[in-house]
Amino acid sequence: MSATPPPQPSPPVDRTPEQIRTSIEQNRAELGAAVERLRAQATELADWRGYLRRHRTEALVGAAVAGFLLGGGIAAMGGRMRRRR
Repeated sequence: MSATPPPQPSPPVDRTPEQIRTSIEQNRAELGAAVERLRAQATELADWRGYLRRHRTEALVGAAVAGFLLGGGIAAMGGRMRRRR
């Protein structure tokens, strides 16, 4: 992501109303574009299905390891419970 640009110095006070309107419209257009970029980035970051599609192998390996560890932990606990009796 890019850094926020430094604030611009205040424009001179002797601007005409038309110059002020033009400046407001430019600012409004820039803000709209920035919001659209942010929305696109947020949508991309929240797309967990797309992430899984791009990293299918890693996700499957992680799920297999987690299942193996969880299953082994449960089995080990079951074995300990039987030994205590």
